[in-house]
Amino acid sequence: MSKALFIIDVQNDFTEGGALGVDGGAAVAAGITEYLRAHSGEYKVIMASRDWHDADNDNGGHFATEGAPDYVQTWPVHCVAGTAGAEYHPALDTSRVGYHVRKGQGVPAYSIFEGRTEAGSTVHNILDEHGIDAIDVTGIATDYCVRASAFDALARGRRVRVLTDLVAGVAPASSEAALAELERAGADIVHS
Repeated sequence: MSKALFIIDVQNDFTEGGALGVDGGAAVAAGITEYLRAHSGEYKVIMASRDWHDADNDNGGHFATEGAPDYVQTWPVHCVAGTAGAEYHPALDTSRVGYHVRKGQGVPAYSIFEGRTEAGSTVHNILDEHGIDAIDVTGIATDYCVRASAFDALARGRRVRVLTDLVAGVAPASSEAALAELERAGADIVHS
């Protein structure tokens, strides 16, 4: 079995103190770094995504520019390309990451599959090129981008594990619901 590791959106704006910070985000960043030190050799591909939104528009209605965000379809401004908020959290060591994926340029994007590398490669093509049939998913937020990425991996015929000690969500109830939904869809919900 050829495995990939997804590290979803472990960015400053999604960790404590960020524009959309979640509790436990910094701990997830540090935990993924420790996990990589011990397990990076198990993966043929290690890929990290980042929201990388445009600064000069509402990114297809993703940013609430008029009125308060509804936190479903519209959000506060976050992860603007080139800002500190869009950078990886400093506790995440990205030296073992082979592919950096940017998503959400001018459009809403939740799944890593909606992004591209700087060279323009799609996630789907990279996985196919390397013969990846299994993916472990980590990152932020369990109930949004982790969920969307895991569902897209399942839809593309990959075996998926979500590493529960290496994810953090916006809210406990919606995170638990997302994990239950993924398990019903065929993902393995496991501790690393």
